[in-house]
Amino acid sequence: MAEIKDPENTILMELAGGTVTIALLPDVAPAHTARMKELARAGAYDNVAFHRVIDGFMAQTGDVQHGNMEGEFNIRRAGTGSSDLPDLPAEFSKLPHARGSLGAARSQNPNSANSQFFINFKDNDFLNGQYTVYGQVIEGMEHVDAITKGEPPANPDRMISVKVASDV
Repeated sequence: MAEIKDPENTILMELAGGTVTIALLPDVAPAHTARMKELARAGAYDNVAFHRVIDGFMAQTGDVQHGNMEGEFNIRRAGTGSSDLPDLPAEFSKLPHARGSLGAARSQNPNSANSQFFINFKDNDFLNGQYTVYGQVIEGMEHVDAITKGEPPANPDRMISVKVASDV
């Protein structure tokens, strides 16, 4: 098991295959880090689908408005929503979109990130400086690699639960 150095800034994401441990980057992207922890603590990410999963690129999830597979779920709407909280200003940095990095999904407006995020399957340097990087998978990347692919997937995988490590 990976050593968790900062439990208050570590996310434990339960997928069907096992746990994905994500170290958040509060020094790099404090607002995005705080938002993920707030939504995780509210249970907002639990049962949310991976609605856009492109092989060799990334897995996107986090639509807490339309992505909850326990509610009135429609895969065609997943990816169009956000949370009830205001959008976040971009927190661009020099950090690369490396394999296992967590990026903030957004519209064309750089300051439109809210609840959705993606995990990079490989180094995606063409995204550098265009999307906020605010976390890094430190254990369990094999479970991310196994997420069902598709835009949208016919039978999407979900985040079973998302918790802040210090709360577990």
